[in-house]
Amino acid sequence: MTTTRSAPLSSARLAAVQALYEMDLAGAGADPVLEAIMAERWSSSALDADDGHGGNDDENGFTPPDLDLLKELVAGVSNDLEGVDRYLKMALNHPHTVESLEALLRAVLRAAAFEMAKRPQVPAVVVIKEYVDVADAFFDGREPALVNGFLDHLGRELRPAEFT
Repeated sequence: MTTTRSAPLSSARLAAVQALYEMDLAGAGADPVLEAIMAERWSSSALDADDGHGGNDDENGFTPPDLDLLKELVAGVSNDLEGVDRYLKMALNHPHTVESLEALLRAVLRAAAFEMAKRPQVPAVVVIKEYVDVADAFFDGREPALVNGFLDHLGRELRPAEFT
């Protein structure tokens, strides 16, 4: 079974990047950051309400994230940050280093690298598309192209059969 694109999964990826960014800047742990993000954006009443259109968008128009994926991404990156950063080093070109990346871009790449490496049930093309979309949500410049190139390179290293 393969995972396909859905609004709650896309929302989880976006929220995971936000959480990783906040954790990086504040030096905070995963649990308090996730609790704050969920309290600020999605209250339990918003998560339980239906908007009348067959979805569960909250009053701000945001689709609530798939909580299992959100937690898996944030915990996976935070529990193995050194391993995730090794994937980044594998696919980044000079003059980029993990430490030299802008914090938000680093969060996008960390979540993307974790998913490419540790979630083989998600096709590589889906991982690439999802994180290019996340980068598009945050950046107006060349960052989405950098994310695309990074994930293409990493995917070819980690999942060569999907790129033949």
